[in-house]
Formats: sequence, structure tokens, C-alpha cells
Amino acid sequence: MTTWTTWFVFAYFILLNGCYLALNLLSIFALQRNKEEKLLEALPQVFTGLEPGISLLVPAYNEEATITASVQSMFQLTYSDFEIIVINDGSKDGTLEVLKREFSLLPFPEAPREGLTTKPVRGIYRSLKYPNLRVIDKENGGKADSLNAGINAARHPLFCGVDADSILARNSLQLVAKPFLNHPDTVATGGTVRVANGCEVADGFLTKVGLPTNLWALFQVVEYLRAFLFGRLGWSKLNAMLIISGAFGLFKTDVVIEAGGYRANTIGEDMELVVRIHRYLRQQGRPYRIEFVPEPVCWTEAPEDHKTLKNQRVRWQRGLSESLTSNWGLMFSRNGGTPGWLAFPFMIMFEWLGPLVELGGYLFMFYAYAFDLVSWQAFYVFLFMAIGLGILLSASGLLLEEISFHIYPSFRHLAMLSLIVVLENFGYRQLNSWWRLLGLYKWAAQRESTWGEMKRKGVGNQPK
Repeated sequence: MTTWTTWFVFAYFILLNGCYLALNLLSIFALQRNKEEKLLEALPQVFTGLEPGISLLVPAYNEEATITASVQSMFQLTYSDFEIIVINDGSKDGTLEVLKREFSLLPFPEAPREGLTTKPVRGIYRSLKYPNLRVIDKENGGKADSLNAGINAARHPLFCGVDADSILARNSLQLVAKPFLNHPDTVATGGTVRVANGCEVADGFLTKVGLPTNLWALFQVVEYLRAFLFGRLGWSKLNAMLIISGAFGLFKTDVVIEAGGYRANTIGEDMELVVRIHRYLRQQGRPYRIEFVPEPVCWTEAPEDHKTLKNQRVRWQRGLSESLTSNWGLMFSRNGGTPGWLAFPFMIMFEWLGPLVELGGYLFMFYAYAFDLVSWQAFYVFLFMAIGLGILLSASGLLLEEISFHIYPSFRHLAMLSLIVVLENFGYRQLNSWWRLLGLYKWAAQRESTWGEMKRKGVGNQPK
């Protein structure tokens, strides 16, 4: 029994790291091609007037610390035609009052389309300063419900969901919309999300890139690099990306309405929508593309305390569980393609059930080694696969970042991130797996789903 369990643990970690290395190779090829295409971007950029209009949807719940900087940053976006719709989701703080004061809002009589069912809308406001800014005030219904209310009010063929604590780079919309211009069958794109903690922000615009001094936030900088630069980029090359971050995603409005909009009874509304779009369009046999675009950047505030970070990761794992189990029909379906035959099983095996197998593997191997049930050679091979290859994967993400984007220019930044690449594998990743296991348990126990609250300092308002 011990021998079979040992071989199972070995096989699991070998397969896990092998799949990630394959995604890494796909990402290298994709980034090389993007690097060649970026030569054209050095030329002056001219708007043709053919760019599809974009509705920026900003769900806000108790975001008075960050909402002004976030909205201000959006006014500086270099795009020909866009509107901003802030959805105040029954905030208990002064979010609505801050918006009224800072942007000179007045009530505006408007009847949004009734395409998607949402909680009652209490009022719609329009800015006297900015004609492309509207604010929807509604009863609390969660992030998904807020996004649906924004979709009902959207006037453009594309919409972009943006978190209220986020700062967009000026050319973000221009870049993330490119696939819609190059490929008419594109239905969704997602950009890169980076940690804003430690950066300097003035008037809603990120003026200087920096690193956080908080250790929890530093670990997340490396996590985000790994997740976006070879995780999502690799799946995107196979048209099998199942996740577009709720912090920065661009969708075709009519396709999302057709698919039923965001589901209000799920925590992971962003992933669930993407998986459902895959399932819906493949069932119909319609050609489509869902693409990750690495160049556009959205900067977001990461949790800096243990409790908030734990709650976030528990919530993410519950959202993953809901997204997968509500879309079983995609896996191994006749028209499932790479999403149904590769990405979905990968998510089941390594992301959904991964925490159970990984922590179980650690416990078994340490127990077996302590009681001489496995040899020391087998034990150290396990540690190399579980920790050594983990360091290699994180280091490759940092290397891809440095080669392709060079966001963190100073040697001090790179030295610190290199240190974190090693340190995160000795405790933090295992702790993260434990939080994910808690999320899996809470999903199985069918606890009530809530959006949850984040402790914010306000990246645009804090001196760095």
C-alpha cells in the first residue's frame, strides 16, 4: 500500500509540474511573437474611428477609500469611445457621497434595458463634469448582480469589468481591445493584473512602479507573475483559457446577455461566466476566440494581512468549485475541443482537487519517512519535485517578466523578487494550499456565499 501511494504522489507531482512547464514553453513562444508585433507599436498610434465602443463597469461596495482614484484613472485612458458606469452596490460607507461630491452627480431619468434580472435600482446619476460618467445606485446584491445592472445600462458593444480598487495603465483599453479588431470572432479578452502595493499613484495615474514592504504582498507579486505570464498566456494559445480576472476583462455585451449574464448565486462570477461561454458556444458549434493579452496592465491592491488574504483565497477556491461543477457539460463533450478535453480536466485535477492531493502528499511522505516506510532517496526526490520544481516555475515567471516587460527596472527589485521566489516555497505555498482546502470544504458544506470585504488602504491616497 505504501509503495502504491508513494508512486501515486510521485506521478501527481511529476504530471503537475510537467503541465506547468509545457504551459511555460507555450508562453515563451507567445511572448516572442508579441515582441515582434510590438515593433509596430513604436509608430504613432492613430484611432481609425472603427474601434468598438467600450462600457467600463465598476462595481463598488464600500470603496470610498479608492473609488475616486480609480475613476480618475479611467478618464485618462487613451481610447476613442468609452463610457464609465459605476455601480454602487448598496454600500454602507460613503461611496455614493464621495462620487456625488467629486464628480458633481445629479439624478438622471433613465430606463435601462431589462435583459438581465437584478436587485432594484434606486437611482441613476450623471456627471456634470464628465458626460461619459454615469452612476447606478442599487440595493445590495453582490458583485455579479452589480455587473448585470451595469450590462443592462451599457450602451456599447463591448464592456469591461474593472474592480473599484484598480488602476488601469493609460493604453490598457487600446491594447486589450486589439483582438476584437484583428479577429471578428473574439468574444472575450483579459489583460495582466499586477500588485499596486508599493507603487506611487498621483491623480489616479500610476507614476512609479515599486515593490511593497509587506511580506504578504510581496509573495503575491510573484504569484501574479506566475499566474498570468505562463498560466493564462499558455492556455490562451490553445484557445482554452477558463479564467479572465474580474479585475480586468473585456467581453462582447450581446454574447454575455445571450449566455445569461453573471450568476448572482456564485462567488467566482468571473470564471463561471468564461467557462459557461465556452460551454454555450461550443454546444452551438459557433467559432469564437477567448484571448489573454499580456501587454495591458491593471494594477490592484493586494491584501496585506493574514486574515484578509486567507478569506480571499478561500473565496477563490469556492468560486472555482462553483464554476466547474455548474458546467460539467463542457468536460469531454463532443464539441468540447481543448477547453473540454484539456483545460477542464486540468482544472479538476490540479486546481480543484489539487490542495487535497498536495497536502495529503506532504503529510504522507513526511509520515512515511519518519517511520522508515520510504527510503531517504525517495523522500528527497519528493522534496525536489514539490519544492525544487516550484522554485523553478516561479523563477521562470520572473524571467519571462524581465525579458518581455522589464516592469521592475532596478537591481534591488529583481534581487528582492528572486529571494521571494525561493522563500514562497517554504511555507507560503503550503499555507495557500491549506486555505484552498478550506475553500473546498466550505463549498462542499454548502455554506452561504457572500462577496466578502477587503481591508483597503487606498493605493491612490497613500504616500509611498
